[in-house]
Amino acid sequence: MKLLLCLLGLVFIVEGFPYVAFPDKMKKWLRQVQQVPDNQLRVIGFFAMCLGLVITYIFR
Repeated sequence: MKLLLCLLGLVFIVEGFPYVAFPDKMKKWLRQVQQVPDNQLRVIGFFAMCLGLVITYIFR
């Protein structure tokens, strides 16, 4: 459980950094993401999850 909470904390750090460092560019990027079709976002999200699973499996 300790490892899970540590990893969750790291995810929050990685996810929050762009908003702190580049808030104006993040707003622009989020507007552009709204233009992407839902199916394409699902495919991108699926591949990102698979990549995360592979990386976790390799380094665990």
